[in-house]
Amino acid sequence: MSPLHAYERTSWGRRIGIAIACLAALALAGFVGAVVGPHFKAATTSSTATTVLHRLPTTTSTVVHSSVKVLVANGTQQPNAAGHFTQQLQQNGWNVSTPRNSTSAASTTTIYYAPSQQQAAALVASELGVPTTAVQPMTGAVPVANATGLDIVVIIGPDLAGNGFPATTVPAT
Repeated sequence: MSPLHAYERTSWGRRIGIAIACLAALALAGFVGAVVGPHFKAATTSSTATTVLHRLPTTTSTVVHSSVKVLVANGTQQPNAAGHFTQQLQQNGWNVSTPRNSTSAASTTTIYYAPSQQQAAALVASELGVPTTAVQPMTGAVPVANATGLDIVVIIGPDLAGNGFPATTVPAT
């Protein structure tokens, strides 16, 4: 055999060997990817689920109902409207005062709140089914006698009293 032919055999042999080595490396990489890959994917999925779970508790309320002093006053001619809604709030855990009548007629239900009680007033509005636009800061113009010491004053208007609530007794305090 001439030296030229020996070089060609070595070259083809080397090329085939390199090709087989590359195929083996690809096969090994595919095997490792198939075995190890799902573990990386599962870790990514579980961390995403954990992130979603951490967001849920931020929607809870921090208002302790029993620490908020609420007065419900009837601003309508509907008998026992304040008593009914006082009882409803009391059943939801609010610290309610004895219901009374407002000093003037109300054209719509309004919820007044003392400083730092806006979140509590919004919760009261939600529980009574009143829009949050009815929630206002408490001023000297609140139509009840002696609102001193109260956190929230609810003045029942015809919009809420006209819902045909059942007759209830005034809760004992």
